[in-house]
Amino acid sequence: ITSYDLIRRDVDLYEQTFDYAIADEAQFIKNPETKNAISVKKLKSKHRFALTGTPIENHLGELWSIFDFIMPMYLGAYETFRERYEVGVSQGDAVATERLTRLVKPFILRRLKSEVLKELPPKVESNLVASLEGKQKELYEANLLSIKQEVKADGSFNRIVVLSMLTKLRQICCDPSLLYPDYQGNSAKLDSCMELVRSAVDGGHKILLFSQFTTMLDVIKRKFMEEGISYYVLKGDTPKAERMRLVNRFNEDDTKVFLISLKAGGTGLNLTGADVVIHYDPWWNESVMNQATDRAYRMGQDKSVQVYKLILQNTLEEKIMELQEKKSALSTLVVGKENGLNEIIDILKQQV
Repeated sequence: ITSYDLIRRDVDLYEQTFDYAIADEAQFIKNPETKNAISVKKLKSKHRFALTGTPIENHLGELWSIFDFIMPMYLGAYETFRERYEVGVSQGDAVATERLTRLVKPFILRRLKSEVLKELPPKVESNLVASLEGKQKELYEANLLSIKQEVKADGSFNRIVVLSMLTKLRQICCDPSLLYPDYQGNSAKLDSCMELVRSAVDGGHKILLFSQFTTMLDVIKRKFMEEGISYYVLKGDTPKAERMRLVNRFNEDDTKVFLISLKAGGTGLNLTGADVVIHYDPWWNESVMNQATDRAYRMGQDKSVQVYKLILQNTLEEKIMELQEKKSALSTLVVGKENGLNEIIDILKQQV
């Protein structure tokens, strides 16, 4: 039993052949070029298993990498896999989809939480939509126009530059002060969030509030201090011992809100003391947000869980939600059974 961090360092010590090699949270080997994947795939064993709730987060190449661990070369080399299946499936090719599904289905055992944890109470998910207005709307539209002009003038798409531009738009959606420190205007999303938190606290609920921007957590924290709302904060630099101390205290005491960085606290935490989850800003991949939600919605939860996703209307955030639907459909198409094949292919055709 070891961790992905340690296996990278110690892999040369594992020279013997094991009876079983089990990769838990196998999405950590989804990229075949990472040290995680390279190290784990060096292990020698008679039988291999991969456990994950998110076998496909962004593209089918991630599923190939996991299969490359449990059954090396079963799906061929990656370039061959990409030509035969990945490109076609992503473009809605029903024949390629059927061929790939037929190959992988015998080796995938999928269980939904609703099937194995029947004692879990209901989970209700809602999108809370706010409208851009005032100074925030002016800044968003000005930055959007600037981005369009820059891309048009350059004539090409530099991945790093484009991601930086998109990040600026996302920051303005969260709160313009993330991009403009001296900003004193309105913030539609922050107002909606505070109204939601006040209502939940007044109703006796405990809240997990996730954001991808740690600076946004700082802004919300200041609001909580002004209004006397009790909170804990967990970020990437929070020591492991402190993480567990905060988790235990939150589950046992009367602290109302746990502010958590999406990447730092999206896995490995049991926070069933909360029954309200707020995603302040949408991430590109729904599975990452679902993993975060599952900090509260898991074994041991005895209350109905309400999940809110805060979205600004007519902004990039709506496009992110559309992308989430596309990626979720892609995963279900190959390894799942919840939606009909034709319906999901239609979704893919509309989005590609």
